[in-house]
Amino acid sequence: MNSNNIYDLVFLGGGPGGYVGAIHAAQIGLKVAVIEKDKVGGVCLHRGCIPTKALLRSAEIYRNTLEAVQFGIHTEGASYDFSKVQSRKQKVVDQLHHGIEFLFKKNNVTLIHGYGEILAKPNDSDLQQLQVEMESGEKIVVKTKKIIIGTGSRPKSLPGLTVDGEFIMTSDEALEMNPLPKSVIIIGGGVIGMEWASMLHDFGVEVTVIEFLPRILPLEDEEISKEMTRVMKKRKIKIYTNSAVLPESVRIIDNQVELNAKNGEKILHFSSEKILVSVGRQANIERIGLEHVNVEVEKGLIKVNEAFQTTNPDIYAVGDVIGRLQLAHVASHEAILAVDHIAGKNPDPIDYLAIPRATFTSPEVASLGLTELEARDKGYEVKVGKFQLRGNGKALIHGEVDGVIKIVADKITGEILGVHMMGPHVTDMITETAVAKVIGATASQVAYTVHPHPTLSEAIMEAGHDVNDEAIHA
Repeated sequence: MNSNNIYDLVFLGGGPGGYVGAIHAAQIGLKVAVIEKDKVGGVCLHRGCIPTKALLRSAEIYRNTLEAVQFGIHTEGASYDFSKVQSRKQKVVDQLHHGIEFLFKKNNVTLIHGYGEILAKPNDSDLQQLQVEMESGEKIVVKTKKIIIGTGSRPKSLPGLTVDGEFIMTSDEALEMNPLPKSVIIIGGGVIGMEWASMLHDFGVEVTVIEFLPRILPLEDEEISKEMTRVMKKRKIKIYTNSAVLPESVRIIDNQVELNAKNGEKILHFSSEKILVSVGRQANIERIGLEHVNVEVEKGLIKVNEAFQTTNPDIYAVGDVIGRLQLAHVASHEAILAVDHIAGKNPDPIDYLAIPRATFTSPEVASLGLTELEARDKGYEVKVGKFQLRGNGKALIHGEVDGVIKIVADKITGEILGVHMMGPHVTDMITETAVAKVIGATASQVAYTVHPHPTLSEAIMEAGHDVNDEAIHA
């Protein structure tokens, strides 16, 4: 590649922000390159969203097979081959990876493999410069008018707890487990921790979750967290909240990991074959040259404005490195809007309260906007509509009745302030309410939208009616 090649825009990082933004930029006529040290697709495709959901799908099919007798289907002796589960996961990942590479070629996006670092801009140039260290050790310089940083994040660990990849893992290492252990302790009951808890349990692993905060899924509405705790405990997943792991207590004895956790005044002792640490993610902002170009960092995150410009107006940042919502679909949308701003289109800023969040446990959880408590804390006079899935015909047909749809609305205007769902396929259903939120529809307008029968989506309609105490089947 010609080191004097000049681009309109270079993305540092080829994850969901970088690759989506790059394709969009190329489609509107910009000359674009992506610098990626690993594989395009980023954590989401290779170590996050896609591989975990592929494993979750296999776990779901296995669980459904074991429970098929309630539908009159006999499946005695059902088992699974985890090597084939892993092979299928990798096949899905590889197909999507090759798809992104094809889209780069189709849209004339240049992919530069290597580790990128932003250099100080020369005084005699209007162009930003990045140095890329290739796998061979060769270093090249790339010049560009604008840069968008999308270097993503990596799993955190607890201070004093060393991840060895064998006995003590993060989600990165857990994805490569084969065979599965008989028992796992998961430290952290957030989204990632609970997805792994659900999946591993469905594969027959004994699962214990230790959460520091008072409840699992602590960012979800309190009722959803409470209901999920009930369902998980019913499935024999052990959950300990208000419990602080003591890293200095961790010992590996006879191929078992032992640790203690403090719960109030009590010390709890735990033992399992493996520990999965799931305590959040840390932005990848080290060694990318921020100090060379006046990009301000605050609390480990890159500071940006509504257009995703950093304190250097020629450099933008999106996705996990800015920490607004660390979700793949958010990074992609932020990147598109950043590109549009660079192109002079002046896009409207993101309404983060209209962005759906999804947790792929069994049952699933999906939400957007404010929780009931958050709405009240912000001074809203709220009214709440709820519908339990046990009253929904499709849920009964599917044999999946654990769940609830909850709509939080402004009592005066009927504006939808938040939507919180738990149940089968709610990660697909949440989009209906996201559209309603974006266009400013009220709970009543959602309720009076005719929904087909029998479908799970009718539960959204019933919850909308319940906001005004008009639910038919409640």
